[in-house]
Amino acid sequence: MPKPFFIGVDGGATHCLARIRDLDGHLLGEGVGGPANIHSDFPLAKESIRGATKSALAAAGLDEQSLRWAHVGLGLAGAGLKATADRLLSELTGFASVELQTDAYVAWLGAHQGGDGGIAILGTGSCGLAIVNGRRISVAGWGPEVSDEAGGQRMGREALRRTLWAYDGRAEKSGLTDALLTRFNRDPSRIVSFAASASSADYARFAPLIFKYASAQDPLAIKLVSEAAEAAVSIIDRLLAVGAPAVSLIGGLAEPVLSWLPPRLLGVITPPQADPADGALLMARRAFLRIDSVMQRAG
Repeated sequence: MPKPFFIGVDGGATHCLARIRDLDGHLLGEGVGGPANIHSDFPLAKESIRGATKSALAAAGLDEQSLRWAHVGLGLAGAGLKATADRLLSELTGFASVELQTDAYVAWLGAHQGGDGGIAILGTGSCGLAIVNGRRISVAGWGPEVSDEAGGQRMGREALRRTLWAYDGRAEKSGLTDALLTRFNRDPSRIVSFAASASSADYARFAPLIFKYASAQDPLAIKLVSEAAEAAVSIIDRLLAVGAPAVSLIGGLAEPVLSWLPPRLLGVITPPQADPADGALLMARRAFLRIDSVMQRAG
């Protein structure tokens, strides 16, 4: 009989990563897919997960028939909404087992390996999670419409909004507003057209440019980064207040935001022990061990 193996998927608003390991923990293959927020765009997320998994299988030298032996751990943005999560689980068949949690949960599991601690995800969106003495406390992460203040989506959207203010003469122009206007051929109507269909990931792609100009002391860029850092601080402070002994920063903005945080926090911010994809794999492995234990008792 073929040996079981594990697939861990870390899926966020911008992309997803699928990773395959064997029973001994050896890396077999990885694959990357597109956005995987099952709340924002369920069909796209499902296709992204499928594409990333298919690429990982190919890299591992496995075919789709082998999925019957796969124990899968999914950590996905939007999985905190029960109806959406249940829908996805009902459509995922043909695996040995499937575990579904939020992207924040697998980030915590990877970062702290199941021990007490907190994580702050600073990526396209932003959220926090602490698990202390078995109690789970979520912070922020209510979506781009009303939350995600420390994420790249908000930074990019606000940068474009304030570029239009500068174009109107309602705000000071800066190197950042000039650079952004140039990207749209100095035509503000193109910004409006872009915004009409822009995804969270589309807005977040402006974040590296904003950090670049902030490093060059551009006043608007400094304001935008400072606002994101303040939002991150509020998440971290809440995680510490509920008892997290340490907090790990996760996501594409984690490193650039770190230097903008107050010195008082640097002693409690610790590097993650593993990344979210390995957190998803650990979740899948735990499910396998539970199943294996039950089968051994029954046998």
